[in-house]
Parts: sequence; C-alpha cells; structure tokens
Amino acid sequence: MAQRLREALRGWRIFALGAVVVLICATIAWIVFDEEPRYRVRSAMITVNSGPNGDEPISLDTSLYLPDTDDPAPAVLLAHGFGGTKNTVRAQARDLAKDGFVVLTWTARGFGRSSGMIHLNDPDYEVRDAQRLLDWLATQPQVRKDAENDPQVGAAGESYGGALALMLAGLDQRVDAIVPQITYNDLGNSLLPNATGAGAAQGVFKRMWAGIFFAGGNTPGSNPQCGRFAPNICELYQKVATDGEGNPEAAATLRRLSPASVLPTVKAPTLLVQGLADTLFPVTEANANAIGISANGTPVKVAWFSGGHDGGEGPKADQERIQELTLDWLKYYVADEGAEPKDTFTYSRMTGLDLSRQGISSTAYQVESYPRLSSSPRSVAVTGSPQEIANPAGGSPAAISALPGLGQLGDLSALAEVSLDLPGQHATFDSQALSEAIDVVGSPTVRIKAASPSGEAVLFVKIYAVDADGRASLTNGQVAPVRLQNLPTDIANAQEVTVQLPGITRRFERGEKVRIVIATTDQGYASPVEPAVYTVDAANEVQLPTVDSSPINTTTSNLRWILAGLAATIVLGVIAAIVIARWRHRKADRSVVEKYAETPLVVDGLRKEYSNGFVAVSEVSFKVERGQVVGLLGPNGAGKTTSLRVLMGLTQPSAGEVLVFGHHLVPGAPVLSRLGALVEGPGFLPHLSGLNNLRLYWESTGRPEADARFDEVIEIAGLGKAITRKMRTYSHGMKQRLAIAQAMLGLPDLLVLDEPTDGLDPPQIAQMRRVLQRYAQDGRAVLVSSHLLAEVEQTCTHAVVVSRGRVVASGPVAEIVGEGKDARRLEDAFLELVSSRDADPREATR
Repeated sequence: MAQRLREALRGWRIFALGAVVVLICATIAWIVFDEEPRYRVRSAMITVNSGPNGDEPISLDTSLYLPDTDDPAPAVLLAHGFGGTKNTVRAQARDLAKDGFVVLTWTARGFGRSSGMIHLNDPDYEVRDAQRLLDWLATQPQVRKDAENDPQVGAAGESYGGALALMLAGLDQRVDAIVPQITYNDLGNSLLPNATGAGAAQGVFKRMWAGIFFAGGNTPGSNPQCGRFAPNICELYQKVATDGEGNPEAAATLRRLSPASVLPTVKAPTLLVQGLADTLFPVTEANANAIGISANGTPVKVAWFSGGHDGGEGPKADQERIQELTLDWLKYYVADEGAEPKDTFTYSRMTGLDLSRQGISSTAYQVESYPRLSSSPRSVAVTGSPQEIANPAGGSPAAISALPGLGQLGDLSALAEVSLDLPGQHATFDSQALSEAIDVVGSPTVRIKAASPSGEAVLFVKIYAVDADGRASLTNGQVAPVRLQNLPTDIANAQEVTVQLPGITRRFERGEKVRIVIATTDQGYASPVEPAVYTVDAANEVQLPTVDSSPINTTTSNLRWILAGLAATIVLGVIAAIVIARWRHRKADRSVVEKYAETPLVVDGLRKEYSNGFVAVSEVSFKVERGQVVGLLGPNGAGKTTSLRVLMGLTQPSAGEVLVFGHHLVPGAPVLSRLGALVEGPGFLPHLSGLNNLRLYWESTGRPEADARFDEVIEIAGLGKAITRKMRTYSHGMKQRLAIAQAMLGLPDLLVLDEPTDGLDPPQIAQMRRVLQRYAQDGRAVLVSSHLLAEVEQTCTHAVVVSRGRVVASGPVAEIVGEGKDARRLEDAFLELVSSRDADPREATR
C-alpha cells in the first residue's frame, strides 16, 4: 500500500508541476498580449436649436469617446450631476468606450463653457438640448442606427444627470435603455419633504441641501443674486427660502421639472441605482420611480448601495457591483449583447471599516424581485407617555443628524452614525431589548400624535438602534420631516398620523433596543421661528420591513480571470488531498479503548522531538477526569504549550498517544466535536458585536446553530449585556472571556485553555476563576495551562507539574501542597519539585 501511495504521489507531483508551468505561461501571455482597450476622444462646441419653440441656439461643450473599432457601435448619452461639467464623468465615459460604446458627454446649459441659463431639466430646455444631441448622434457614421435619425442609444447619469436620463426617455422614444443613479422622482418632494405623504406644498424646507444646490449655479461673473439660474427658478428658490416652507405654486413647478411628470411614457428598460447614504435623494425617490415605470410594463431593476450624496461612491465592492450591473444592462438592452439581466433586487449593508482603502466595507445581498419599501413588516412594541418638547426661538440651536455635502468624506461619517438631539427638544419611545436580530430593509413606519398651541407643528422623526450600554446610532443620518396642521391644543384630542421613515438597510442586533425620537429641530431643515411647546406621543409599535435575501459576492473581472486560471490547479490539489486524507483515515486507529471511554483525556508517553534534535517534550503522561479542573504547570520551556499543541493536533508527536474519551486523537476524528480549546489567540472582528463574532465562528464549523447553545455559554462566561456591544469596545478581560466563550460553544465535554488569565488584573482573574469552576460542573472537565501558581491553587482541583519535558508531580492540589503542619503553598511545592528534578533527572513523583 505504501509503495502504491508513493507512486501516486510521484505522479501527482509531475502532473501538478506541469499544471503550474502551464498556468505561469498562460499568465505571462495574458499580461503581455492582453492590451488595454483603446479609445479616441473628440471635443467640440456643438450648437443646437432648442427652447420652447426650437429656435434658440445653444452652444454645448461636448466630448465624443470612440471605441477602437471600424464598425458602427451602440452609443451612450452620459450626463453629469448638478454643478459639474463633461469632465466630471470622464472616467465613466472612458470605461464605456473601452467596453465598445460610443459615448457623448456634454456640459449642460448654464454650466462651464456651455451657454444658456439653468432651467432645472425643463422639458423645453435641458431635455430638448439632449434630444438635439440625439439628432446629432444619428448623423455620426461611428454610431449604430435602429432606423433613420434613430441612433442605438442609452442614457445614463447621476443626480441631476440621472433625472435628465429619465425625462429624456419619457419624452423621446429613441432612447433604448437608461441607467439613472442617485436621482429624484419629484424635486419638490426631495427639497420640501413631508413624511406623512401630504406633498411638497406642505413640505419642510431642506434648507442646507437646497442652499448647496442653489450655490452650484453661481459662477464668477454671473448675477450675484441668481447666478446662472433662469429668473423663474431664482424667484421660486428665494420665496421658498424666505418663507421656510413650500407652497402650491413651487410644488407644481418642481414636479413639472421632475421625472414624475413623464414616468407614464417611459418605455426604455430602466436600471435604478440609489444610495443609502443620501439625505438629498433617499431611496424613497428611486422607489417612486420604480413603481411609476413598472406600471407601464417596462423592465425595471433596482439596486441600492452604501454611498450617495452623503456617502460618496461607497465601498469598493459596491462600486464593482454597480459597474457590472450597468454594463450588463447597457450591453443587453442597447448593444443587443449578452444575457438578459435577472429581475433581482440588490442592496448592501455597511459592516465596518476597510482600513486598506480608508473607507467603509459592506456586504451585498439579493432578493428575487423588488419588494418596494414595506415588505414583510415586523411589528416591534415601543413604549412611552405623551411628552412636551420645545421649539426654540428662531429654530436655533438645532439638532444635528447629518452633514450635507460631505461627499466622499461621508464614507466615514456614515459609519460613525452620530446624531445630536438637544435636551428639551426631543421625545423618546423605546422598545424592550430584542430577543432576536431583525434585518431591516426598507422604510419603517410609525404612527404619531401631536398637539400645538398654534395648531401647527414641524417635527422630525428618527429611528435609532440602542445597544446594551445605551449608545444610540442613527443610520446614515436619515430623518423623516413632517409638517402637521389643524392640530388640537390637547393631545387627548389629537389624531394619529402615519410617518414613513427613510429607507434603510440595518441589522438591529439581539439585545439592542429600537428607539423612536420625535424632535422639534434639525440643522438641515427650516423650523418655525416662533417659540412653542408641543405635546407629542407615539403609537405603541413601529413596523420594520424585512426581506428574504441571500448574500452575493462581487469581484473585479481581472480577479475572476486569475481565479479561473488557478481553478484547475486547486481542483487537482483538492483531489490529491482527499486521496491522501482517505488513505490516512483508513490507516488511522479508529478503535476505542474501552476502559477510557468515559475519561475526557488520557496522555500516555507523549514525546516531541524536532528535526534538529531539540527535545521539547521528553515523556509526559497524565489523565483528566470528569468534574476536574486540572492545572498544567511548569517553568518557561518546560513543554507545557508544546504538549497542548500536540493535544489539539496543531503539531504531531514523535511518540506516545493521546486519547479523548477513549478515541485516538487524529485529524478529522468525530470525537474532536467533544473538545473545545483556546491555545492560540482567536481573531475577532472589531466592528461586530461579541455575539456576532461567536455566531460567525460557529457558522464556519458547519454545525447546526441549535447545537451552539449560545445562551448557556454566554451565561457561564458571564458576558451579560456586553455580548451585544461591538468588540472594539471590550476591555482586555472581556476579550479573554469572549475567547473562552468561543471555546465553550457547543458545551464540549473537555475544555483546553492556554494561559487564559494572561494580562488580566486581579478582579478579572477572580472572574475567570468562577467561569472555569462553573464550566466543570455537570461532569465536564477543564485542562488549563498557567504560570500563576496562586491562582491555580484556588481554581484547580488537580495539577500536573512539568519540568524539562517530564512530569515531576501530578494529583490533587491538596496532596501536592500537603496537609496539616506539612502544608505549604503550591508555589513552594512547585519550586521544590522543579529544583529536585533539576538535581536528579531520574526522579519523578507519580
């Protein structure tokens, strides 16, 4: 058998070497010959006739990106965001050109070198400009045509440019597909939101974002009061900003300038990409667009990512996912290439910090179809009595929920989840600690009541997660502003109104509380200037939407090719490993030594000698019985840690045997499920809670969750409410207890620990002592290595003393230290035993 194995291994080595050589050659060829796709750029000022009557000449600063091909190619009209120019989208244009598209970018009227004034995507101006650019594309020989004057074209853009893509598709049926990103459905509802659904005419003015928006139209040399805005737009802004609230005229005008006005005629397949870290255009805007377009029978796909106007581009994984979705969408619906995109909804959830990229990390999930914002709601009870809250004079000072305009800096601010609610200006309504985690995907809803002496009130409703230590976090700074009218003066007479909170993706952990906050001010919004005291109350529940999702992974295309190249070698390696493992498994002694079938651990004649001749363990033999806490003692270099490493299979012994409940300890032995260990420090993730770290470890074992017995382990380890806190907040002692809790998962019959009290202070050591003693109850056993002799004397029932790789004493601690007048401290006994062993290597007390 051994000869056949050697021959098989020799054949495997030759085959593997050949596979590696082929892989290296293929990789070199790929690097050398796989050139970067090329493209060409032509920039020009193009004059088109636009305006309400089509007779206004407008000069647009354009760039045309041409792929490296002699054949006509499909085109993409790529629009920029508000305040940008054609250069803002240069990187996206290059990528699309490399992928075979003709890409036309331009600076919108009123910005950069283009002429004209800003009309906010007016159908008679900005949208008509884009239609004239479609006419121009149809004359270019490099562009593939669907028909005469009908280029094969898609439209894409972010924010202001995304709204333009939507409106162009609604007003010009030549557009074959669109990819609007982080954009709006109704500009009125975005800048004058009212979370009760009352509309922009009764909305709350989003003054900080509106101010940033308006400032984007000011350029050097332009009108100092209105910048390059058209007079009617300037007048609208100044009135709303002065009044601090919406009005019917402003609401009607902004709706006419928004995609909402043209959605019934959008026939182009639409990929809607929206950011979760976005207080300007939250996911509710994409939801409204999705509902309106899908009503036409038009294919619609929705994707959320952990970025936006506050969060920037989001994590690298999200960027790759959105780029892949965009390319697949345009390839299929514009270029008639590739497979039809699946009708799945994808979203991401922030999971922590990616220090290598100095940003946030996230996990992406997918759902079979778009569930909208209120799918499968879970009801969570909240409690609290009616409370009085004050609106300060002038609306100042105001609470801070978000910092609009941070852009990519928002990557980190979004993760911080900081909010500042001012005393006396907010009311809170809390749930009990959750008995299980809830993954929220969508817009929570809550019913509130209010009373006001003036009959009106502006309020800001938020949802927080509150951990076991009382720390509250607000997801992405999202707030639901409401303006309530015709209110009674007595809360007893108030009617409930339903408030739709902003859409979020958030895991509320087990042990956390859900908190509803109703505040009178927010720095991002205009509040009434008159001081007032309102009485507010929340209904006894909040609805948390959930979805049935599964995680997805995204990688760069280069990485996928590399992995594909490695796949053959990996598969062959796995096959060889399985063959060898099966042979070893058959050779392994699987018999049970009956007399030790109920003994947790038997070590007999253990020896470990390294190839250089160094003997770490000469001969170690001892037993650990049920109900015992056994201390393994010895000076540095005595062989304690090496012995434990052998016990755990981390290194192979040179001689001797280890029996766990009568089974020989070999890799893959089923009896290993009855053993838990902490021999080398565990790697915990600091951004996860203690409980989630334990869950993640247990999932990696592949064993059923019910077998973990989390509640019992947490109780024995004494972790209490701290188990729901993030790991990064743990003290060293708490981390040690969590590490031991990890070893205890499944409540194994034998627990092996190496220096569990290392680095702990005296109170923490005392806590650890109680943990180990509790664990040994009910017939379980503990083997613990330690150099703290006084602690071993108080904790352990038995001890094994090792010196120079041999056992010099073993037995009950009481016998080793002696009784009566001969009693001594364990430390004294230890020193005597070690010195005796040094004097006479043959002497050993058994």
